[in-house]
Amino acid sequence: MSEIKLFVTGHKGFETPLHHELREVLAPLPARLQKVYGGVEIHAGLEAAYRVCLHSRLANRVFCELDAGPAGDEDELYERAYGIDWREHLDARSSFAVAATLSRSKLNHGQYAALRVKDAIVDRFRAAGEDRPSVSRRQPDLQIHVNIHRDRATISLDLSGESLHRRGYRLQHGGAPLKEHLAAAMLRAAGWDRDAARRLRLLDPLCGSGTFAIEAALIAANRAPGLTRDYFGFLGWRRHRSDIWNACLEQARAEIEPKSDARIVASDHDAAVLEIARANARRAGVEADIEFRHEQLAELELDDSGGPTLVITNPPWGQRLEADGGLAALYADLGAMLRRTAPARLAVFSANPDLLHRLQLSRTSRKTVRNGPVECLFAEFDAGAGEIKPASPAPQARKLAARDAASVEPLRNRLGKNARHLGRWASRQDVSCYRLYDADLPEFAFALDRYQSALDPAVVWYHLQEYQAPPTIDAKLAAQRLELAAQAVREQFEVPAERLFVKLRQRQRGRQQYTRLDRKQEFFEVREGPASLLVNLSDYLDSGLFLDHRSTRRRVFDAAGGARVLNLFAYTGSVGVMAGLGGAREVVNVDLSANYLRWAEENHALNGLDDPARYRFLRGDALELLRDPASFAPSAEFDLIFFDPPSFSNSSKMRQTLDIQRDHAGLIDAAMRLLAAEGLLLFSTNRRGFRLDDAVGERFDLRDITRATLPEDFRRRPGIHRCWEIRHPGPRL
Repeated sequence: MSEIKLFVTGHKGFETPLHHELREVLAPLPARLQKVYGGVEIHAGLEAAYRVCLHSRLANRVFCELDAGPAGDEDELYERAYGIDWREHLDARSSFAVAATLSRSKLNHGQYAALRVKDAIVDRFRAAGEDRPSVSRRQPDLQIHVNIHRDRATISLDLSGESLHRRGYRLQHGGAPLKEHLAAAMLRAAGWDRDAARRLRLLDPLCGSGTFAIEAALIAANRAPGLTRDYFGFLGWRRHRSDIWNACLEQARAEIEPKSDARIVASDHDAAVLEIARANARRAGVEADIEFRHEQLAELELDDSGGPTLVITNPPWGQRLEADGGLAALYADLGAMLRRTAPARLAVFSANPDLLHRLQLSRTSRKTVRNGPVECLFAEFDAGAGEIKPASPAPQARKLAARDAASVEPLRNRLGKNARHLGRWASRQDVSCYRLYDADLPEFAFALDRYQSALDPAVVWYHLQEYQAPPTIDAKLAAQRLELAAQAVREQFEVPAERLFVKLRQRQRGRQQYTRLDRKQEFFEVREGPASLLVNLSDYLDSGLFLDHRSTRRRVFDAAGGARVLNLFAYTGSVGVMAGLGGAREVVNVDLSANYLRWAEENHALNGLDDPARYRFLRGDALELLRDPASFAPSAEFDLIFFDPPSFSNSSKMRQTLDIQRDHAGLIDAAMRLLAAEGLLLFSTNRRGFRLDDAVGERFDLRDITRATLPEDFRRRPGIHRCWEIRHPGPRL
């Protein structure tokens, strides 16, 4: 047969590994391959199609193009399909089915487009005086696929027939199954191949239905994944060459390693699901190559004779920070198990990336991957990798051009100067997260914060927030300047692209203040004094830790011993954590946001502050609590109150708007009614131009501690907050 044009799809995000794999699969054949959007395009003979269907572990579908061209409406699509001589591909006794995908086209109904192509095929047979072939949706002789993008139709045969991830061995699963070709792609990304199988041990400690272990065993044994399938879309095709196909099958069977030396362990705490995994492995022909264990994760131990270990797993899914303690504890147990197994590396496919910090491991790579409708994270962690092949480093940003480098040279000089000065200060003060730069140069108006990992001090993230340019500045110029600044930061501090987070910090009002910018839900663990705290550098404008209040939180720590503490507008609970670590008798955190309260609970739990009798989290309007404390049933008077409200808020969840300049006197007065006679209220605001009402000073004892609470890294911006100590007046003489 002459050359055909194939289009091979895989799981989105793994097109490059698919391209590399297909080059290996087709190495013995004359074939031209090109990676394109959505997959790999191949020009080759019929045997190439057979080999891809039989040997590819990462492919999903294999399409053979029949025709491509404009299809701006249903009539043009019909004529295009009618123009194909379908009698070359099927006869009147054959069955067929048509599926269609559409995007950015005038035709916007996939089922109708498929129906028009079906009509064209049937009419073509009738015009030739032949009976029409039948339509069958289940394993038809010919599966026809129509893709219409921007009013251009490509009509193809689906030679895979059904998705190639259906190897045929998995008849049962234990819930939230992982598609086989996605599991194979992640194994390849983690460095598992036939050579690695001779050097490494592989463990899935939460194996479920066994997909990772089975795919790993198939790779180690060089067993083609298509050997367990009994249906392909080309078997009923009139151009199918059974002699070539049978030769491919015979060669694939001959290449199987009769006795694999791979050391593969699949473990699960659920005996029933482990039996499902064992049955799936039996159907795949690799049961003897896998050691199945029925063990609790916390008790799982491997002997040290197996050498370095690659641990790869897909933990049970939960509802992010809403997940119960069992799921959070499972991640902690997984990290502990990996440390026991060292030297080892972990590759984890997680639908709960907000719990990855509980692994207490150093992350080496990350990749966002969708599994059906769920956005997950595929991340790798190190626990003494030994001989394990390290993950590929993140690509570095391109070097600045000479002209651009000259324009940012003053910025690089200032960044270097600040880094030297603040680095020495931070080292002396044991500060690991601090502001490096804050619009020091007018032409580069951004703030740059440095966050050091609590788990691996060598890992540092940078958080760049550009201040919104005035309307007089051209938006395109501002965007170019921001990109130059980001590149200068990458080069100056040798930052991998994945560790620099860039945002536009525009003026926020009302409901915009806590708007979510992204949904990666990835949390990093950092340290502040005695506290471990979680930051999120991608999803919100702020990280979850206000660095300018570092000294203020230390004051809370120093004053909290034996105190009842009320943390109003608690945000992510860092003040509550410092109070708890300082020995507070009770801490009550109040916030209107369920997300932030869950974050606060995680921060407290991370520091062992999880006694519900001592650490409480009240979801509600802090203004309502101050005006009607009985409705929230606070336990008693408080010895220490931290009150840092937003400057302005008109959240739909609040009964009234908040303007701190207008409302602060009444709110402070209400807060003082909750304060014990000898208690301390810490009041802070970041409202620009804020003026404290004289009436507050007339009623209470005040001490302005703004300068004392402004840390060294914020001296360049003294107006970032104002802060007072407020107490009940003592006896007057």
